[in-house]
Amino acid sequence: MERTHIAFFGRRNAGKSSLVNRFTSQELSIVSDVAGTTTDPVRKTMELLPLGPVVIIDTPGIDDEGALGNLRIERSIRVLDETDIAILVVDGSIGMQDEENALVDAFAKRKIPYLLVFNKSDLDLVRVPENAMVVSALKGEGIEELKERVAVIIKQRKTRPLVSDLVEEGDLVVLVVPIDKSAPKDRLILPQQMVIRDLLGKGAIPVVVKDTELAIALEKVGKVRMVITDSQAFGKVSKIVPPEIPLTSFSILMARFKGILDQSLEGAGMLDKLNDGAKILISEGCTHHRQCEDIGTVKLPGWIREYTGRDFEFAFTSGLEFPVDLSGYDLIIHCGACMLGETEVASRYRKAKEQGIPMTNYGIAIGKMKGILGRVTSFTIE
Repeated sequence: MERTHIAFFGRRNAGKSSLVNRFTSQELSIVSDVAGTTTDPVRKTMELLPLGPVVIIDTPGIDDEGALGNLRIERSIRVLDETDIAILVVDGSIGMQDEENALVDAFAKRKIPYLLVFNKSDLDLVRVPENAMVVSALKGEGIEELKERVAVIIKQRKTRPLVSDLVEEGDLVVLVVPIDKSAPKDRLILPQQMVIRDLLGKGAIPVVVKDTELAIALEKVGKVRMVITDSQAFGKVSKIVPPEIPLTSFSILMARFKGILDQSLEGAGMLDKLNDGAKILISEGCTHHRQCEDIGTVKLPGWIREYTGRDFEFAFTSGLEFPVDLSGYDLIIHCGACMLGETEVASRYRKAKEQGIPMTNYGIAIGKMKGILGRVTSFTIE
């Protein structure tokens, strides 16, 4: 499920954390009269009525001081890269300052929808701009209206289909889920869950099998509309699935869903142009325990060396780690980014494009190296 990232910004003691707690009806953030109590971005994943699945982010004050304060401000600014909706909290008794005005400019530059919220309506307020709303985190006033306005923005956001537009009601879709040492025990990974849910919503019929049972399944289930596999199994699965049956992967569908399919396809071409000693960044959006057969740190580097016949220098990042300066890399290969919001993914790809660094994702890179990229992407291109 794609979660909307809602971030609260503002100066110290504007009441951000108090407002976050009112907004979520939880003690999510520590509240104190001491300026600068929030020292790091605080994230909370939750279901919040009437907004649905969200990630709430409380950020440090953008007017912090000193060397450590500057680092905190930098972390707050970096949150913009993952923000879908920004809430700028202003101390209503003081009004807009230079820091808030700079943030409004940053929202506009990144095209982030935002709400300007003047807090402390229980005090004497300075002049409130026409586009701002007034709340009191102390008394809980205006909180429901704030939620309703955020809900309107969420409904207005355009979302891409994951797979439902590629199938019809009643279609049989076979999902190939290999079970090896790197597979999570007793559960499906998020892209697999998302595809199943999207297919069920369309009225299609998902059939889930391991790669070792795929051939038997294709014989028994009847007419198959398409096959979706884990990209790691492309080599084996592409030999089993007849050419007349469309084939793709969860990772490629995620690239399409996140809006970075075209750039990823273009970036994959760099695999044919790399020279010995080139530096490749392999980045994952989640953090997990590395297994002996880990795709990012073990399998992909091995496949790249085998495909190119050359040796390279590899660097790895995970979670919210992603370099600001990408100039030292010749190619970036990213995971399917199921754990990252669309804004964060778009930000990473935009940075790569602005710095002239080719960027692709796991499924597209593997399809390229297995010689089937045209087959596994042709019917997914809009």
